[in-house]
Amino acid sequence: MIFNTKRLKLIACTPEFLSTISPEEYEIGAHVKGHLSELQNDASQLGWGVWFVVDKTTDAIVGDIGFKGKPTADHIVEIGYGIIPSAQNKGYATEAVGALIEWAFGSGQVKRVIAECLQDNSASIKVLGKLGLRQIGREDNMLKWEMNK
Repeated sequence: MIFNTKRLKLIACTPEFLSTISPEEYEIGAHVKGHLSELQNDASQLGWGVWFVVDKTTDAIVGDIGFKGKPTADHIVEIGYGIIPSAQNKGYATEAVGALIEWAFGSGQVKRVIAECLQDNSASIKVLGKLGLRQIGREDNMLKWEMNK
């Protein structure tokens, strides 16, 4: 699964795509390995886990984004994301997160997207606010956000 935004390609994480990435190109985190394990056991997880964020101009992976599993029975998904330091402050997170939220709402399976970030993560607060997510609370040092369809 691949889809394009204005400047980015979002590529769903699969074993086949992962095999094309060298360790020097992008550091694969534990969340990626966990998603691949889930995908191996349940192919319907495709799209509801990790997506790689690729800059169309350079074809370089600039981060990853994704949902923390398939929609719940209440049609809720939680989104998370990370952009490599050299690609931050270019609007990539806003562009990618916005596109993935739009994809989720368009799937017919999602009515609410939630997110969380550290209360001192001004970059994520800016991204989530810019996209129209509403801050709904705080738990310890984490801010909770939501967007309804």
